[in-house]
Amino acid sequence: MQPESGGTAAINTSPQVVTNFQRKVVCILGLPFDAVSMAQAQAEVSDAIRSQRRCFLSTPNLNFLMASQSDTDFRDSVIRSDLSVADGMPIIWMARLLGLPLPERVAGSTLFDRLRCQAALPIKVFFFGAPDGVAAKAGVVLNQEQGRMTCVGARSPGFGTIAEMSTPALIDEINAAQPDFLVVALGAKRGQAWIEHNLARLEVPVVSHLGAVVNFVAGSIEQAPEKLGRSGLEWLWRIKEEPELWRRYRDDGVAFIRILITHVIPCAWFSMRARSRQLANVMPVVSVAHGSDCNRITLEGDWHAGNLQPLRDVLTATAAYPRDVELDLSRVTGLDAATIGLLLLLFGYQSLIKRRLQVISVSETVKYTLKMHRADYLLVAAA
Repeated sequence: MQPESGGTAAINTSPQVVTNFQRKVVCILGLPFDAVSMAQAQAEVSDAIRSQRRCFLSTPNLNFLMASQSDTDFRDSVIRSDLSVADGMPIIWMARLLGLPLPERVAGSTLFDRLRCQAALPIKVFFFGAPDGVAAKAGVVLNQEQGRMTCVGARSPGFGTIAEMSTPALIDEINAAQPDFLVVALGAKRGQAWIEHNLARLEVPVVSHLGAVVNFVAGSIEQAPEKLGRSGLEWLWRIKEEPELWRRYRDDGVAFIRILITHVIPCAWFSMRARSRQLANVMPVVSVAHGSDCNRITLEGDWHAGNLQPLRDVLTATAAYPRDVELDLSRVTGLDAATIGLLLLLFGYQSLIKRRLQVISVSETVKYTLKMHRADYLLVAAA
């Protein structure tokens, strides 16, 4: 988590990119997930609002996870976000099977409700998306509550292209309202793409695609009871409310079972064996060489969640020299999901600054581990 910087200065929309390499993330099927509780996620978003610090919040659920396996742009939008929470019990079940420290499901709709009900921090919201009239209705409902969260604008832009929904007039309308939280509802893929397309121009601290939230607030769709969500049966409620969703849940369920058998269970077995072989008192080594146009980072030894601080510090320091990065992993004897998660943050940072990331040498152990975690795309040079 990033520390509170204080003040209420305007959001910095300059080309400078800041990535927090101190985040505790783990990799599940190629996506990074922050190991945070609901309370911690709420605190992180509240801090971003209070300090006017940019927070692009992604809330990957099973549908996100399955779609990211074949859509690299969609996958990368999650990797490039500032906070990525597990919005789905199947993800929590996979984390437990893999022995990963995701404490609980952090549903985007529940997180929004927690922020809506709190009394400590005034929050100005702008709703962007949803069917015609729904965003405006949500704004009316929110303002009638007379709570600490208020709606300062709502716009349903229709079903045009990303470019058509990103005109200077639309962005100016959002910025002029001075919201603290921009809630986007355009469908997961289009919503993430719209956010990435416009993030540098948006003067809003917290931006997130929370598709169903606008409908929930407007009352056009009833939200599932929280207990049902924790049990993993929320999809039954959603189908009751939106019958057309049954095909999506069917397809995601079939894909989930397939990937559970082919990757998650074998990865759990592999990770368990790897943990049993860890050398408890042997610290790994990281070194970095700064060249005129390239930073070369070399890792040695066995890397896992308990000894990542030296690597975090090197990546934080190296970000002060935004150049191409070459990774030498030839002498790495082991790495876990937390290490891979940290490398995903590096992947995201390099893509944001439009510089290359290349693994120049890799051991067979690392190759196999990345493949098991569906993160072997790291082995391909990133422009």
